[in-house]
Amino acid sequence: MALELESTASGDTGTDNSIRRIEFSSLLSSRGPGSTDRMFFTEQLALLLDTGESLYGALTTVVKQTEHKGMRDIVEQVALDVSEGTSFAGSLAKHDGVFSSTYVNLIGASEAGGFMPQVLEQLLEMDQKHEKLRTELVSAATYPAFLITFSLAVVVFVLVVVFPKFGTMFTSIYDQLPLTTRALMSISDVLRQYWWGVLGGLVTFALLFRQWLHSAAGRTRIDYLQLHLPGVRDVFTQIYLVQCLQVFSLSLVNGVSVMDSLAACRDVVKNSVFRNLIASIETSVQSGAGVAAGFSSAAFLPDLAKHMITTGEQTGNLGKVMGRVAQYYEAQLTKKLDALSKLAEPVMLLVMGVIVGVLVSSLILPIFKLSRAVS
Repeated sequence: MALELESTASGDTGTDNSIRRIEFSSLLSSRGPGSTDRMFFTEQLALLLDTGESLYGALTTVVKQTEHKGMRDIVEQVALDVSEGTSFAGSLAKHDGVFSSTYVNLIGASEAGGFMPQVLEQLLEMDQKHEKLRTELVSAATYPAFLITFSLAVVVFVLVVVFPKFGTMFTSIYDQLPLTTRALMSISDVLRQYWWGVLGGLVTFALLFRQWLHSAAGRTRIDYLQLHLPGVRDVFTQIYLVQCLQVFSLSLVNGVSVMDSLAACRDVVKNSVFRNLIASIETSVQSGAGVAAGFSSAAFLPDLAKHMITTGEQTGNLGKVMGRVAQYYEAQLTKKLDALSKLAEPVMLLVMGVIVGVLVSSLILPIFKLSRAVS
């Protein structure tokens, strides 16, 4: 519809705007619907339903407001299914690439209970929390990654461009050169003469490492290290614990069964070790031991979380307690990521300083020796 309106515009300005609109629409269509599109859908639908609009009327309105073509097609299909008598949850379940089992189960529970606007608000809040966590993780990793890349670029430049200019000068005192200078000169020669082999080796290593990461053994190993390696295990444990408990709490509070809530947790958590824990909790529930017993069996989980979940199950407030635990560890995780981000800057600067110091000293010390020899 927007494209048709643009095409009726007159004059060069209208034509330019139309071209820009087409390019923007093509860019949107080049990727599938993501979390941002789902959050827009959830927010708009919650607002319309809260004002008293019917479900079908709200869906048709959201269709007109959705810019992403793929998402617009999905909402159109959902509206069509609803108009033909399919339940809203059932129509959403057909598009599991956008709407997870958590989303579908909660919508199904709210449909039966008549509190859909409230559940949509909760789903929006959960998506926003997940997006905020993802942004914090990316932000914490971006600066160190930039410094590492910059440091490597400086080292390669010095070895390939600067060191060769001093090679002839240092030949006469090669035996008297510091060990670091001789080592760097050898590395410089290898990089200049066999750069194709070095580059090919790095590319081959990167491809093999990527293949290993995508294999079952590689993925399992990385997942294990995330939850057991000192220095990172606390961060990853809290990330997966927050994701799991947020979904579990939201599901239980809105009337979803324990087993369906656990299945929803398994969908949202990508770590295979944590997913195995959820499977063991499902077994614990089926055997009658309860949810808390399953969580207590995990050695990598914090004791505080285990105790609070046990208390919540004993008092009959498991959903509410899990929500509190998720909020607590979310706040702790935010503080930890902020501290790590602040710590990374001086550490990386120190590392860069050491690298630059080694490079400079490897050049300056031989020059001083040559100066003394000449004098």
